[in-house]
Amino acid sequence: MSWIKSKWPFFLLTFSALWIMIISIFDVIFDKGWMNIVIAVYAIILVLVIFLIFIRSIETREETKDIDIISEFEKTLKGGLYHFKCPTCTGIFAIKKSKRNDKKYVKMTCPDCGAIGIIPPYPAQQEEEIPEKKSIKVNFRCNKCGEGITIWAEGTELYQGVHVFSCPYCGDEETMEKI
Repeated sequence: MSWIKSKWPFFLLTFSALWIMIISIFDVIFDKGWMNIVIAVYAIILVLVIFLIFIRSIETREETKDIDIISEFEKTLKGGLYHFKCPTCTGIFAIKKSKRNDKKYVKMTCPDCGAIGIIPPYPAQQEEEIPEKKSIKVNFRCNKCGEGITIWAEGTELYQGVHVFSCPYCGDEETMEKI
């Protein structure tokens, strides 16, 4: 039911409501006697909008119920890379600084445990010792703007299902692809 997540149902209902408004103005000007039908159609459109909002809220709750979502990864400062600490597993991972100025939130899985978290444009900072051992790295590139980032885990093996959900440069979701 991905069509429900899109903007098209609301766009079509808004477009329909505008046409009904034009028809109601026509009815008022020329006294055609369509007012009962117009009110009924408006009521149907209102019920459909409420139904869509309800369905979207149920789907959103079901998606977030299965996934442990971290409000924000904590940033550690050391070296020329961005190092982050996962509040769920306390694992530390690194992200290679991008070529462009990161101004968007980045939603991704923790490379240690797989919990989904968010890296804000200007994360809170904390100082912590970074392990010497590093995992293999994984590269991601945005299909829309071409921005690339490299991720690896510090002190442990890389979680196999690591995924970046949003681009750090353009902010678009589901455009980052493993390369």
